[in-house]
Amino acid sequence: MKVKLYYILIFLSSLILFSSCQKSSTSSNYIAIGIAQDVESINPLFAFSVDEGSISELLYLSMIQHGWDEENGEITSEPLIAKNWVWSSDTSSVTVNLRDDVRWSDNEKLTASDVAFSFDIFSDPAVDSRLFGSFTKFYTDSSGHILINKTFEILSPDKIKINFIPHTHPTLFNIDIPILPKHVYEKIQRKDIATSEVNFKPVSNGPYKLENWDKNQSLTLKADSSSFLFHKGIINKIIFKVIPDYNSRITQLKKGEIDLCELIKPDDAPELEKNKDIEIVPVKGREYEYVGWNNIDPDLFNKEHKVIPNKFFGPVKVRQALSYAINKKEILEEYLHNYGQLAVGPVSPIFKKAINEDLQPYSYNPEKAKQLLAEEGWKDIDNDGILEKNGTEFSFDLYIPGGNPLRNYSATVIKNNLKNVGISVNIQTMELNTFLDNLFSKKLNAWIASWYVGIPLELKMLWHSDDESTPLNIQSYSNQEIDNLLDKIESNSKEQKLYQLYKKFQEIIHNDEPVTFLYWIDNITAHNKRITNIDINPLGVIHHCWNWKLEE
Repeated sequence: MKVKLYYILIFLSSLILFSSCQKSSTSSNYIAIGIAQDVESINPLFAFSVDEGSISELLYLSMIQHGWDEENGEITSEPLIAKNWVWSSDTSSVTVNLRDDVRWSDNEKLTASDVAFSFDIFSDPAVDSRLFGSFTKFYTDSSGHILINKTFEILSPDKIKINFIPHTHPTLFNIDIPILPKHVYEKIQRKDIATSEVNFKPVSNGPYKLENWDKNQSLTLKADSSSFLFHKGIINKIIFKVIPDYNSRITQLKKGEIDLCELIKPDDAPELEKNKDIEIVPVKGREYEYVGWNNIDPDLFNKEHKVIPNKFFGPVKVRQALSYAINKKEILEEYLHNYGQLAVGPVSPIFKKAINEDLQPYSYNPEKAKQLLAEEGWKDIDNDGILEKNGTEFSFDLYIPGGNPLRNYSATVIKNNLKNVGISVNIQTMELNTFLDNLFSKKLNAWIASWYVGIPLELKMLWHSDDESTPLNIQSYSNQEIDNLLDKIESNSKEQKLYQLYKKFQEIIHNDEPVTFLYWIDNITAHNKRITNIDINPLGVIHHCWNWKLEE
């Protein structure tokens, strides 16, 4: 459930246009980052949203840091708190040597005991952290709590050995969690951590520490001079300022009062590009929009828990026909102004070695759509313009969440497109929380939504048919060959073999078309050119911002 909530919140971030902006000061070494609403938590145990994660990563470091190799389209990993590491020959354990100059903001030294303790607390069901349930390659008890004595061997204050279940093929991502101070958290009852004062007065180990948090107004981080990441040119303060109105952020950006904004609307990009002080950077390939088709009958599933193919969307040919019938390019050009690209499937084009370049998006071809529908028995027998089969008209409700202009626009285009091939669509707008509740309980026949994809690639949660372990397969897609491929991907660590499996996965998904993949949406970022040494990439905008500099 915790993993499910994490993805729901990522999903929500793409629905709400949760923007980040930065306010400039030519005379002071600080940046103000405007956010649409205040964060709920900066504790990495409970930092679910994108902004919460960005802030907590500046306060709490992990043993590993990651970068993005744009040329090859893959993530890179380097030491951070760790100095180096050595894997055993069968990867059943890794020995990590820690830096000896990492200190907590209260001047206590970080040690291997902090590392073991952090895994303990993140995996404790009494804490119910955002990562609870994800430590499947570690030795755990029946509740998912890591067995600390069996998993960790503290060899010295700066050296720790981590043991894994044999044949689970762990990677560096399995040991990449924020490290917490044992000497602080061991004094708090586990069940009380979520409401403890430590959430507002953190003892941190990052390049920044919390200076002030005025709820619903601003949150200020100050560079920690005792951090090993501190350097002469580091930006002294980062202020996260709550600015709910998007138009206000854009106005401040134009006036030079704000230095950076994420999630610029495509309509605003051309005008911002004319400003000599502003640079537009479209970050590609983390979010895709799609039309969801429930592959099973939602009523029978919810009433009797029976899995019966959906009378409309069960057959592969019908789903293919729907994809041929929708003019995806029109939406991309007219609404998104080509800030994105047509989608073939759920593997992002940023993963250049994994993408199957032999596949092409379903083209807009109404005649092909009509042919496939006819082959499945859908015909306009009574000449009323609506296809029917066995006395049932092809008519359904298409659900979208309220307050999303892109969904309103695309739903209208889709309704008109499908009408042209004899399908009647009723657009239904639903309050966001109700929409999500119905979506994840699989009560909807059809909907428009988007997913924000993970790095590294994570496919099993969304496409495996095991309903209990993969609750995010909300379209109830089922294909045994896909299940087998996803199981192989999870247990394989050889890079070349993984790429082959990814490409085969895409080929099958493209043929089955369990949903209609529309387009990948660019995250348009605009920043003032006075910010230098900034690397905006798929890992995030303020990722590694301790390396930024301000031009006077």
